[in-house]
Amino acid sequence: MSVVTVQLGQCGNQIGQEMFSTIHDDSVGAGQKMYKECSEERFFRVNAAGALVARAVLVDMEPKVISRAIAKASKSGHWTYGDKAHFCQKQGSGNNWANGYCVHGPRHRDAVEDLVRREAERCDRLAGIFAIMSVAGGTGSGVGTYVTQCLRDMYPQSFILNHLTWPYATGEVIVQNYNSVLTLSRLYHLSDALVVHENDTVHKICSQLMNIKNISISDINRVIAHQLGSILQPAVTTDSAPHYCRNALGDLLSSLVCHPEYKLLSLCSIPQMSQTSLAYSAYTWPGLLKHLRQMLIANARMEEGIDWKVCVPLSGEESTANRQMCFNRSLSNLLILRGKDASSADTGGFKDASLYVPWLPPGGTFNTWNSPVPFNGYEKSATLVSNSQSLLKPLDNIVRKAWNMFAS
Repeated sequence: MSVVTVQLGQCGNQIGQEMFSTIHDDSVGAGQKMYKECSEERFFRVNAAGALVARAVLVDMEPKVISRAIAKASKSGHWTYGDKAHFCQKQGSGNNWANGYCVHGPRHRDAVEDLVRREAERCDRLAGIFAIMSVAGGTGSGVGTYVTQCLRDMYPQSFILNHLTWPYATGEVIVQNYNSVLTLSRLYHLSDALVVHENDTVHKICSQLMNIKNISISDINRVIAHQLGSILQPAVTTDSAPHYCRNALGDLLSSLVCHPEYKLLSLCSIPQMSQTSLAYSAYTWPGLLKHLRQMLIANARMEEGIDWKVCVPLSGEESTANRQMCFNRSLSNLLILRGKDASSADTGGFKDASLYVPWLPPGGTFNTWNSPVPFNGYEKSATLVSNSQSLLKPLDNIVRKAWNMFAS
């Protein structure tokens, strides 16, 4: 089953291009025919000339970002975007959410809907729509929210997964907190789930784990693309074993969104390091999973600087002790393991009932996917997609700042 990706605004188009490059390079380098075929069916199609074309629609109110994304994809020589799979104008939204949502969105609705419809009709079977956007600007967030609303009207029975880039805490857009609140409030009613990346967190990964001195937007986008690829590439699920699952978005959402009021999903992926360090590093599944579990309960986004003092209270301990622990409680978690012996790794530490809220049945809180194929050059890698309390603090900060500006 195929996924149609909609890249919205500057952020969405930059991350989307990096994501397709990561996915293509990973599937080509995997050396396994079924893995490659499943990946290409999901994200690419073959045009009349025999070229590999991304199943994507590019939308922006300015042409420069789209032109760069198309040029960069074509330059690779391995894949490209569709000839008429993009829409742009000569005037942006000026970081004004309402301008994007109320003006540009309705004005160009028919054109964008037609592009998405054409791409969806090229799929033998549509697994769903993956929309990539920021929450802080005008086009990505304003137009992006309106486009998501149109997609929900067009495909009421299809899965819609939004990827959102959270702004820096001290960003350059003065109204970014307004824009973020408006975007989230609308998308929460439209989307099936929202996968969130925080710019501040990804910046730290680039600095402390990748050892990048002068961090660029491209560096940040590559880290985000790596983590997105690690959850979207083919994997064997409990229901699909021994074959790769075909309905990537459906299986992802059914594993994580166990309640319609809880849709914010966060990502942790280990290991992550520079290519020079990768050649000299070796990892074991017990070590990786021990660190990943502690990252989950301590609400850490990378393996460096984890607070090992945080622990999960044993059942029967007093509520006051539970409060003092302040661990990150989850509704559900999805663990994706890729590499040698991934199917035999011991994941029992993530099945502990104390990690999860008590009002959900234990069988619906944790799922494991695996693939024997190493991902993106890493011999062993693990990614945890979590529906937990981890995003409450950044969400509270955005809402507080928006109200403070309103009060001022």
